[in-house]
Amino acid sequence: MAEVGRAALRDPGALLPGGFWAAVAVWLERPQVANKRLCGARLEARRSAALRLAEARGPRPLAGPEQEERGAAGHGPEEELGPGQRSPDEGPGPRPLAGPEEEERGAAGRGSEEGPGPGRRSAEEGPGPRPSAGLEQGMAGRGRQETQGPHQQGEARREAAEAPLLAVDPGHPDKARGREDDFAVADLDLLWDNFSRSLASGNPEMLAFLLRSGTGLQPEEQHELDVVFRTVIPKTSPHCQLTSPRREIVVQDVLGGAVTFLPLEEDDEGNLKVKMSNVYQIQLSHSREEWFISVLIFCPERWHSDGIVYPKPTWLGEELLGRLAKWSVEDKKSEFKSTLSLISIMKYSKVYQELKEKYKEMVKVWPEVTDPEKFVYEDVAIATYLLILWDEERAESGITAKQSFVDLGCGNGLLVHILSSEGHPGRGIDVRRRKIWDMYGPQTQLEEGAITPNNETLFPDVDWLIGNHSDELTPWIPVIAARSSYSCRFFILPCCFFDFIGKYHRRQSKKTQYREYLDFITEVGSTCGFRVEEDCLRIPSTKRVCLIGKSRTYPPTGEVFIDEQRTQYINSRRGHPVSHPGREPAPAAAQLAANGAGHRDGHGAVDAGVERVSEAQAAERKAGPQAEGLWLPGFHPREKAECTRNCASLPRDFIDQVVLQVANLLLGGKQLDPRSSQNGSLESWHGGESLSLAEVARELDKETLQRLKRECGGLQTLLRNSHQVFEVQNGRVHIRDWREERLRKKTHPEAKRRLFSDALKTRICWFFTHHPDGCPLPSDCCPFAHGPGELRPSQTPKKKKQSL
Repeated sequence: MAEVGRAALRDPGALLPGGFWAAVAVWLERPQVANKRLCGARLEARRSAALRLAEARGPRPLAGPEQEERGAAGHGPEEELGPGQRSPDEGPGPRPLAGPEEEERGAAGRGSEEGPGPGRRSAEEGPGPRPSAGLEQGMAGRGRQETQGPHQQGEARREAAEAPLLAVDPGHPDKARGREDDFAVADLDLLWDNFSRSLASGNPEMLAFLLRSGTGLQPEEQHELDVVFRTVIPKTSPHCQLTSPRREIVVQDVLGGAVTFLPLEEDDEGNLKVKMSNVYQIQLSHSREEWFISVLIFCPERWHSDGIVYPKPTWLGEELLGRLAKWSVEDKKSEFKSTLSLISIMKYSKVYQELKEKYKEMVKVWPEVTDPEKFVYEDVAIATYLLILWDEERAESGITAKQSFVDLGCGNGLLVHILSSEGHPGRGIDVRRRKIWDMYGPQTQLEEGAITPNNETLFPDVDWLIGNHSDELTPWIPVIAARSSYSCRFFILPCCFFDFIGKYHRRQSKKTQYREYLDFITEVGSTCGFRVEEDCLRIPSTKRVCLIGKSRTYPPTGEVFIDEQRTQYINSRRGHPVSHPGREPAPAAAQLAANGAGHRDGHGAVDAGVERVSEAQAAERKAGPQAEGLWLPGFHPREKAECTRNCASLPRDFIDQVVLQVANLLLGGKQLDPRSSQNGSLESWHGGESLSLAEVARELDKETLQRLKRECGGLQTLLRNSHQVFEVQNGRVHIRDWREERLRKKTHPEAKRRLFSDALKTRICWFFTHHPDGCPLPSDCCPFAHGPGELRPSQTPKKKKQSL
């Protein structure tokens, strides 16, 4: 046994030991967060085992997947155990869940990028105390540990983090059953039974390592363990020899504060056994007022590293340990679900690699101005997700025909091209044609045209509507899908925030804008009668949460009544929000979901509601929703030609006037007049003060602000564009000091340096002309011309802009 790494923890927030178990759960459920060569992990089954130090016993069954299927005795179907729930034998206290994976850090506005970390809250948990004995509750016992004995300390640890391991994929309980290469749950009993019985008699060293020597237990005392079986899924790559999943048994010892990973291998007869050479353990220690996390290897001299599933010991003791230490003391809540929670990760890894190899050549021939690396691989990932989602949908429904689709606002059309090439009949529609469309060939159907929500834009023969960054069409897609046909479904990947008409306006500040907008689209889908599911894609984008409407909350006979509800909701969005935070957005939809969708006697309730509608109203609705005109007057699709709104198209005189006004404010009201060519003293040069953008805006007249407001970015964009004069950082603006810029140049590598005296001076120096103290740099060091005589324009002819 050897310790390959140890890290001391600072815990000012009193998060331990609960934070440690949350961090371990991330490594257990989403190992790809730390090891980028993995695609993920699948938790197959779990058991609770009672061991004595002197002898090992077999497992005691615990809420495994097979028990969920047959149901516990005395419990009806509605009382089945869900993910993370505990069987009656386990005692009180729910199990804490781990947060979504680290990849979700980095989204705009700390929305989806606010990054999921361990111990964060999933979207469906809602407000209020978290259903776990996790971070907050775990601290109830921390103070007692300093004065209590080892048995009481173990109880406190048990209360803080009792078994934070899931028996199924987060957010999708059925995914633990019926997948390919599933290991029979009954075999886990036999495997663990054989292994545990061999510990006391034939391998006392492993027993001591497993139970962490020094816990203070007597030999006759029972030791509670949680035993979990998982499959580790490496990324599929043509450059990696190892592509098959690896199986492990994970033993969590809450009382001892340790979790042990036991890799499995097949013997000559095809039976699984523990691979003793690659056993490692993660420990949490508490000494006086200090906490430590350690990583230990059972047989360091026999450790075999494949560089993928089994990394080098130095990686375990440095990279993994560092991440666990960081996650253990983070107190952040997540607003989003874990990545790829609704589909098979194993299928995703295989299909994504196949499509990536198949369509990677698009990067080399990409004719658009957008980044080909980002857009090609992002659309490949979205296509992979949809192909697996649809494949599993066909398997559940028992159909073989591939689903049809329409991509509304298809943009470059690559997603349409991939889905069509993979056998799904469909087409894409966008208001503006792209140059790349001509490269796809006739089999990819792409149409140029505007979509206006009305009776003419329905798709009754289409299975799925797709909205991939569909902007102003995003809230309309659930409505169009609902009114197209009862069997039409939708997939939306929201990006920009639009309401039914115009921009979406926030209703509260407790959530991030991104989270609130996702909730709004979910509200729209629910009001339209869909059961809306949420998932997080694995794409290189800050906005990667998708919303899926696969099924309805009402039977087909309730269509007329639900459409009235849709119409009322859409009309109510003209100027005022229809719901308040924490309330159900559509009580009628919720009632229909409870009465009609899942129960046989629900159809009567729906039909009764339909009968309450007057005959005249029913006849009008049978002709179609909003039979004449737009569904909501005021909607305008975007223009075919994109207009530039980054302040670059503003008149030069107007820009110069605003620059002079702001500079005058920063210089404390000093008069800025055109001046002669002379350099100010370096000692007396006045750099002015720093003001916030709000303070600057208050000093500008209303007409100027309105004109800037019509440009994307407004005042801040104009000041950033005038980077010769201003520097804008963290919402504050100040005069740029070019002496500091010159010092930065000197720190650059020699290859990147360039003498200002040799530069092409194509513009007059603003400071030489307007600043009261002139330019702080001499003319031979300034990148701009000190007077017309120094102008040296470029002799290279400008390229003509190509029309799109």
